[in-house]
Amino acid sequence: MFKFKQFSVNQDKTAMKVGTDGVLLGAWAPIDHNPYSVLDIGAGTGLIALMLAQRSYAEQIDALEIDADAFEQAVENFEASPWNDRLFCFHASLDDFMDDLEDEEYDLIVSNPPFYSENVTSGDEARDKARQNQSLPFEDLIEASSVLLSEDGILCVIIPFKEEERFVQLAALSALYPTKITRVKGTQTSEIKRSLLAFSRRPEIKVVETELVIETARHQYTDDYLALTSEFYLDKKAP
Repeated sequence: MFKFKQFSVNQDKTAMKVGTDGVLLGAWAPIDHNPYSVLDIGAGTGLIALMLAQRSYAEQIDALEIDADAFEQAVENFEASPWNDRLFCFHASLDDFMDDLEDEEYDLIVSNPPFYSENVTSGDEARDKARQNQSLPFEDLIEASSVLLSEDGILCVIIPFKEEERFVQLAALSALYPTKITRVKGTQTSEIKRSLLAFSRRPEIKVVETELVIETARHQYTDDYLALTSEFYLDKKAP
């Protein structure tokens, strides 16, 4: 179990554990537009949805998870949280979810999508599946988001930096345009590892680009990272 200030995350049933990527996206995703409805695509433990329940006043926070064990875990974590009346998890693929929807719209869509385009083998089949983007191609995520987003809705993802340019180009094909980009480095001298991206339907918005460095040394976190995550961690530790 991973304990945060206002909720806990059980993760014994899931292949993908609580990690920095999920925490970053949950803490970073813009909520200035006061979203009423939120969708987390590929919920895993439910971490990101839980963080957004804590941060926002959204009345409807839905999560989507295709893996049966992860779905059970997310439901368990949602029910144990202070916001169980606002959180709901669907056990379905993105295609099935889209097929069953009737004019549903979301003001905020978040996803920490699988990111390995190459085949990887760790010896853990469930973990490998969760990390390979064949199970949720960027094209499918973007196409679904372009349908599901409300007029002023925002799509937020965290992906490898090397995939940023391609993702932005794919999003433009679905008339989704970046409004905020934060590139993440482990330390000041290391290479950029991740890109946090926010998209809207409005091409005229000027993109705000920033950089976030996580550590100054091993387990010594920067002021920027601590400020971003201070609402969640019990102390200055990170997953």
